[in-house]
Amino acid sequence: MKHSLLALSALLLAAASAQAADLNWANNNATSPMYSPTSAAQWTGFYAGVSGGYGWGTTGITPANPGGQVNNNSGGWTLGGQAGYNVDMGGFVLGGEADLQWANIGYSEPIGGGTFTAKTDMFGTLRARAGVPVGQVMPYATLGVAYGRGSATVDTGVTTTQTANHFGWTAGVGLEAQATNNLSFKAEYLYVDLGSQAYNGLGIGARDVTQRFSVVRAGVNYKF
Repeated sequence: MKHSLLALSALLLAAASAQAADLNWANNNATSPMYSPTSAAQWTGFYAGVSGGYGWGTTGITPANPGGQVNNNSGGWTLGGQAGYNVDMGGFVLGGEADLQWANIGYSEPIGGGTFTAKTDMFGTLRARAGVPVGQVMPYATLGVAYGRGSATVDTGVTTTQTANHFGWTAGVGLEAQATNNLSFKAEYLYVDLGSQAYNGLGIGARDVTQRFSVVRAGVNYKF
């Protein structure tokens, strides 16, 4: 997770630095038509949109299934929507965003002549966002709480499934670019830690399932 955040942060900083060089920011006497203490693009207002991407991470099973291991690689798609509100403070943007994603992030392994599957079926976040506009583009950081619904299934010819609610936290970085006064596109990385929950009704003994994953997604927003 740390390596992914560092890599994406470096990419965003490099992009901003390249634009700054093009706008002659290094010259204190130069005046750029795209930079001033007031944002060139106005970000204030409500917005809503859709997004989708891919998640990958680790599903922990404690105790491990017979012949299995505690930490297991997981992966799958995400698809959903988001809504939020921004306040453009002139060169600095603060806001809040909530999103809800349908997901299929999990793993499967053989167990006693059958299959054990654990996954995240849906998750959402409630986050603060802070960004610095560079022309029509805004790099931002985000931090908040996360929640989700997980499921665990044992299939030995007879299928037994149990669901549980998970709660945790999330953090990430992103880049949003305005195409018009109302339409913008974004790319975002989030790390999501949904913590552990007990699954006791699977017929194989109690299992604590931990869901932690990274998400890379793209989306489009409409500002009202």
